[in-house]
Amino acid sequence: MKTAGFSIVRNALKYDYPVVESIRSVLPLVDAFYVGVGQSEDNTLELIKGLNEPKIHVIETVWDDDLRTGGQVLAIETNKIFDSIPAEFDWCFYIQADEVVHEKDYNEIQKQMLLYVENKQVEGLLFRYVHFYGTYDYVGDSRIWYRNEIRIVRNDKNIRSYKDAQGFRKKDDSKLTVKAIDASIYHYGWVKHPAKQKEKEKNFHKMWHDDAWMKENVKEEDEFNYSKIDSLKKFTGTHPAIMLERIAAKNWNFEYDPAKAKVKFKNRVLMIIEKVTGKRLFEYRNYRKI
Repeated sequence: MKTAGFSIVRNALKYDYPVVESIRSVLPLVDAFYVGVGQSEDNTLELIKGLNEPKIHVIETVWDDDLRTGGQVLAIETNKIFDSIPAEFDWCFYIQADEVVHEKDYNEIQKQMLLYVENKQVEGLLFRYVHFYGTYDYVGDSRIWYRNEIRIVRNDKNIRSYKDAQGFRKKDDSKLTVKAIDASIYHYGWVKHPAKQKEKEKNFHKMWHDDAWMKENVKEEDEFNYSKIDSLKKFTGTHPAIMLERIAAKNWNFEYDPAKAKVKFKNRVLMIIEKVTGKRLFEYRNYRKI
């Protein structure tokens, strides 16, 4: 069995993406790693090349900044790198530049890839998600956060990155048949200095909306307001070891009072049902579980 990792990144330093930790967290699980580095306003290319890892293959790309609907440029760039992976690989492990794999899950991930590599009915492996917000001490626990997503897919170019690259589907728009595994992706996209988060927010909205929408909906503030969140809970687990240096260097404060959670009545009822039954009613699922 051979596995390739792949990712895309652009302006990692400008927007403070933990892309180095992201890539390094996957390297022990793959035989090669393909990373698409878009033209950047900082030294992202030098950062990735500076990893000096023989497994890493850097592919320089040019993003189409005129694509400003639905975040589709992210899927297009993801597909570019996926398509560059040679046929010799069985599985392809996709990781975004703000996602990290915990070393405690390595054995389980490897075990599941080996278990299903010959079972062609399994087109992908489904991970749980841990979404950090505002600080490394709190995670989102409301319905606005997706609980699961596909991160390992077969090396089948009939599989495509879907919409804004959150997940995958086939070219005919059908959902992948996947196996849920006992492993998690740690998502740190909402944890950075408020000034960096504000800059990232502005840039991110440009992939979805035109200038008129931006002017009307994105406030000209110096820092992102983390207080506008519905519900969080205290994180009681451990972070991936590769993140500990970054966590120790945190240079901002964010305080959250769970008693002041701002959850709409309907969602509060649905959250209670979920906590009691373990089932999330009306959940969006971009996959078919087996």
